[in-house]
Amino acid sequence: MYKAKKPNKAAVTHLLDLEFQSRRNLIDSNALKEQDRPTKILQAYPCFKELDHVMDELRRVIEPNNSQYTSEVKGRWENFCSKVQFYGVMKKVMKPPRTLNGFEHAIAVFTALPLLFPSGSGAPKKLVPIGEALFHVLTPSEDPDTYIHQRVLSSPVLLVGEQNCIVVVGKTPVVTFEKDLLHEGPLYLLAYYYAFHLTYPKCIATLLSVLQTQVLGDVIHEQDATSSYKKAIHEWKMFVE
Repeated sequence: MYKAKKPNKAAVTHLLDLEFQSRRNLIDSNALKEQDRPTKILQAYPCFKELDHVMDELRRVIEPNNSQYTSEVKGRWENFCSKVQFYGVMKKVMKPPRTLNGFEHAIAVFTALPLLFPSGSGAPKKLVPIGEALFHVLTPSEDPDTYIHQRVLSSPVLLVGEQNCIVVVGKTPVVTFEKDLLHEGPLYLLAYYYAFHLTYPKCIATLLSVLQTQVLGDVIHEQDATSSYKKAIHEWKMFVE
């Protein structure tokens, strides 16, 4: 059913619900090496190339009994971003809010996020600026395939083109979506981290951990609560509370 040309969406969702525990047991085990997981999972579940299905998998992992989870996450993300622009001004990494179109505002927020919630580990030397671990805006003359194959990291990244956006995991373009949804891009990246059980890159681990707790509403394990995360979340809460 997963591999049918036009699978019934409701039927696929129901089957994903039924197979969830066995699927997670396999994904979370050592049977699949982390670098092989995305390819193997997409081969078995090509439905995860659709945003609705991967966001629903995120719900299954975090709040399986909450049918409104995805809409709640999007609401928290919108609220988080509205506060980030003022936090960014205070931290002097963003300019005062002004009239920006949706694209410009999203890029400004994405650029500021790793600076507002920094990790103790710097980005790899070839990865400058650090925001490249999160997203990359393609120039008109830049070939997406060339960029993908020259990437330093294998973690999920958002490619922003002139017409649309692409979520890339490793060397694989997984899903393309309309530029109008660019502002939700980090949520899609997080969904793939969860669906494939991937480790956060050290250079943006603090940022992703903050989004995990403040936007996704998921707990963070004590061993993952680094000093950088504790400092960042303390400063954030002092600002918003």
